[in-house]
Amino acid sequence: MEKTAVKNTNRKSPVLDFVTKWGTLLTIVAMIVLFSVTMPTFMTGANMVTIIRAVCIVTIIATGMTLSLSVNGMDLSVGSTATFANTVCMTFFVWYHMGATVGGTFLAIFLTIIICLVIAVINSFLIVKLKIPDMLAALSTMFMFEGVAMTYAGGGAINENMRRPDGTTATGKVPAFFRLIGKEPWIIIVMLVLVFLVFLFLTYTKHGRYMYAAGDNPEAARLSGINVNKYRALAYFMCTVLASIGGIMIGARVGNAQINSGSSYLMGAVAAAHIGMSVAGVGKPNALGTLAGAILIGVLENGLIMASVPYYAVNIFKGAVLAIALALNYVRKK
Repeated sequence: MEKTAVKNTNRKSPVLDFVTKWGTLLTIVAMIVLFSVTMPTFMTGANMVTIIRAVCIVTIIATGMTLSLSVNGMDLSVGSTATFANTVCMTFFVWYHMGATVGGTFLAIFLTIIICLVIAVINSFLIVKLKIPDMLAALSTMFMFEGVAMTYAGGGAINENMRRPDGTTATGKVPAFFRLIGKEPWIIIVMLVLVFLVFLFLTYTKHGRYMYAAGDNPEAARLSGINVNKYRALAYFMCTVLASIGGIMIGARVGNAQINSGSSYLMGAVAAAHIGMSVAGVGKPNALGTLAGAILIGVLENGLIMASVPYYAVNIFKGAVLAIALALNYVRKK
């Protein structure tokens, strides 16, 4: 009798269960309906493309954040990693003329990712070896590489025909081929491919399952023979690669490197990755949920801007959406 009473007490309301599972998707639909009714131009094909294009870079960076969350960490250095990658890649083109050929363009992209892995090495050393809490370690590398990017660039933007820190004029050009991948449909294709690959990795490979196990219960995973430290380090390396690609795509999108260009994507990446945990009641970091979270933020931001809400007030609504998504996720866990 007592067991039955306890069971009935802990039973969730079907309505609450449905809302916690599908609240994110319902919110997206509700916002699209609301904005479409109040602003007829919102639902046009051109604006839908604008929204998808706008969320591409933040989705790529947030997908990297998802990998760090899978091992119960949080890489707050993803914004600085994107800034650093953006700066390094642009200097390869503008300072060192590596964009003269398609092969040179791909080499510049490859070298940028390799150089950015230094951030993953430092994060892994601080977190895995020195046992510094993930957020604190990543916070230190965030500030460090913001400074490294600014120092390397001489404290300014990287543009064609700029004056270099040594006083000479840069004569290199950003290749047209590189700029092409920053436009639709290519930027959208790159985003979808990366999200799908991470989804397959986390869901259908043993390494992805080991990463989840290392995040859920490190001690149990260790006793099961899983090298927890190895998979935590792997998560940070993969996160850095995706954040670097995000930074490279910023350069492809705008054709230059601005000071702290990737930092503005940090909040959106954190929000998208955490919102994604509540999608479909999964309750854990997942790439498809992250994509849904990024779309939710993109729809919200686009609608608010079209409604003439001041840009400095948009973060109020984004923060509120994140708080609600986290509440739904943690209510479901109780």
